[in-house]
Amino acid sequence: MPTKAFDPNGVIPDNGNYFGMPLEPEDAALVLISAPWDATVPHRAGTSYAPDAIIEASRQIDFHEPNAPYSWRKGIATLPIDYAIQDLSHRLRSEALRTVKVLEELGLSALENMIYSRRLRRVNEGSVEINDNIYRQAKEWLGRGKIVGLVGGEQSTAYGLIRAVGEECGHFGILHIDSNCDLRERYLGFEHSYASIMHNVLRDVKQVDKLVAVGVREFSPQEWERAMSDERIELFTGQHIWSSHFEGVNWSTTCENIIAKLPEKVYVSLDIDGLTIECSPHTSSSVPGGLRFPEVVYLLGKIVASGRSIVGFDLTEVVPDMDDKTDAVIAARLLFKLCSMALKNHEAEYVL
Repeated sequence: MPTKAFDPNGVIPDNGNYFGMPLEPEDAALVLISAPWDATVPHRAGTSYAPDAIIEASRQIDFHEPNAPYSWRKGIATLPIDYAIQDLSHRLRSEALRTVKVLEELGLSALENMIYSRRLRRVNEGSVEINDNIYRQAKEWLGRGKIVGLVGGEQSTAYGLIRAVGEECGHFGILHIDSNCDLRERYLGFEHSYASIMHNVLRDVKQVDKLVAVGVREFSPQEWERAMSDERIELFTGQHIWSSHFEGVNWSTTCENIIAKLPEKVYVSLDIDGLTIECSPHTSSSVPGGLRFPEVVYLLGKIVASGRSIVGFDLTEVVPDMDDKTDAVIAARLLFKLCSMALKNHEAEYVL
């Protein structure tokens, strides 16, 4: 039986929670962690402000989701934002920018520069600290039978959650929607770079059986070679998707091909720059040719309709703007879709 009063047709309360849901984590089937961190993104900072901006925008959501009606009634809870993450991000970002500048000026000889090495170490140690923080939070609530989602922040923060999902949920596959493969061993010296997240996951999280990258359209030669040589990786590049569309292959068929590569348990990693630029005009990595919003929603709907379970997810790389609310508004809607789809096949009673 529902335990809380909540009117989805009325004014959504400004209570600091995503979607204004008045729930404690103990009472909800899904728990959201915020990761206000963007230390290693070299261009157009701001993802550390995304969780607050998305919370604000989420109060404008309409709660009917046709692909998963009423699944939100199983409950979505918001863990308090740890602003120590944001403070550390802001401090270390200045260190990160200095290391990038030295690397650009000195090239490989920067590795012999003691100041460069110290700054780089501080950033890398800070990234480990943040991912351990997220891992501990996720581990606790996954251990209590909750679905856990992450709202970033840069995508490197998903590492801690994915690691926890592997330990608690066993073998699974990752649906990775992004403009880039994120398979670099390290980027600009940063070991936990947003451009290295999937390399780190495949190296460390042994429960990941498949990485299905959808919409990726820019890769370094090393990343391409890695993707071609690792049998766990399946690419549905942006170029392939659009070429298939031009040749008459409909999106439904492409989605069936994508889903066929995914195991029964699916983790969704959604970097917002995997979508078309108009969905995220201020993100740090704007690459033409992404997926359209309805295509992403359709794919998520088909995944849960296939009987697969979404065991966790992240939404990252959103850069809010003070004047243009597009990024936060679209991210809030994507977040609600992710929550709704994840809850659809989750066995839990309504609490709202």
